[in-house]
Amino acid sequence: MNSNVKLPVDIRIGVIGGGQLGKMLIEASRPWNIQYSVLENDLNCPAAALANHVILGGLKDAESIQKLAAECDVLTYEIEHINSRVLMELEESGKTVIPSARTLQIIQDKGLQKHFYQKHAIPTADFVICDNPAGLAEAVKSFGGDKVVVKQRMGGYDGKGVDIVTKSDIQTGLFQSPGPCVVEYFHENITEYSVIVAADQFGNVVTYPLIEMYFNPQSNLVEFLFSPAETTPDLEAECRNVAMHAVRELKSPGLFAVELFVTQSAEVLVNEIAPRPHNSGHHTIEGSYTSQFEQLNRILLGLPLGNTEMIQPSAMINLVGGEGQTGAYKLKYAEKLLSEPGVYVHLYNKSEIRPQRKMGHITVMAETLQELLDKAGKIRDWAVFE
Repeated sequence: MNSNVKLPVDIRIGVIGGGQLGKMLIEASRPWNIQYSVLENDLNCPAAALANHVILGGLKDAESIQKLAAECDVLTYEIEHINSRVLMELEESGKTVIPSARTLQIIQDKGLQKHFYQKHAIPTADFVICDNPAGLAEAVKSFGGDKVVVKQRMGGYDGKGVDIVTKSDIQTGLFQSPGPCVVEYFHENITEYSVIVAADQFGNVVTYPLIEMYFNPQSNLVEFLFSPAETTPDLEAECRNVAMHAVRELKSPGLFAVELFVTQSAEVLVNEIAPRPHNSGHHTIEGSYTSQFEQLNRILLGLPLGNTEMIQPSAMINLVGGEGQTGAYKLKYAEKLLSEPGVYVHLYNKSEIRPQRKMGHITVMAETLQELLDKAGKIRDWAVFE
């Protein structure tokens, strides 16, 4: 721990990306009077109303990123699809980037991610790298079963760029990969978990309690999650240890969401790592002593890590645009939601709704896990727009 920590901290933080994650990161900094600048290509982005300065520019534009860096002491990012080469150059010139540019380069490329897991003995699903889409039919022959998972190496997000397809569709040409990809063995009937891991600038690493996640089968977006997970203490400990090992091997400070698969044989596999606050950690805003967003602020400022224990069992329900919904929007059951104790509504300051667009989330809290699950079942019926 740094014994010279003082508040307020005379540091300006720069965020590449001004979406809802940037908005909530700035919200969490407000008790400490931290100054924030944001780079975004839309002056009406969710974080714009809270940032001290918004720089209008592209997230991959070198000149715009350098402009942000010139007025900030520390840089972070709320989205992976940015210019990591420029961040590497800024680091080499002495600028602090958290997580590191090297970490971002690994995360940006799912092929490099897979090789990273393999190199550092981090358990993950068996895979083949297929950089020539024409060779996809040959690549799938190395896997058993009828299905495989095909992930585009670059550019995927929120379930986009990930396809679960039959081997016959690939071999007959019905499915064709649009570019270089990773082909993974498809595990049937897995349970999906997440562990939020925080690594400070002094080598300390902590985890939050295990999070159990459920996804929309069409959009691949998280629909619902809760913590603590409904599992055994031994399995939770193994998941947290695997996640901590993966983050330690990255050798970078930052906040990370380690997404995990647990197979039917109780094998724990790392799916992907997100080097930023994550949808799976939103429940920590009310449910934990230190939210994931406050934790990242602590890391960026060189402050001690906060307590990751839960205050109460908590769940998160995503608020997304419904089929055919566009333009203006309102919560259909706002009065019911706001009248329910232990229920917290977060809206992301987005001007227009679109189908499957993340518009906000709802946190639900209760004294026991069973009470939480019962309560969240009712709240999920009210989590719709009109």
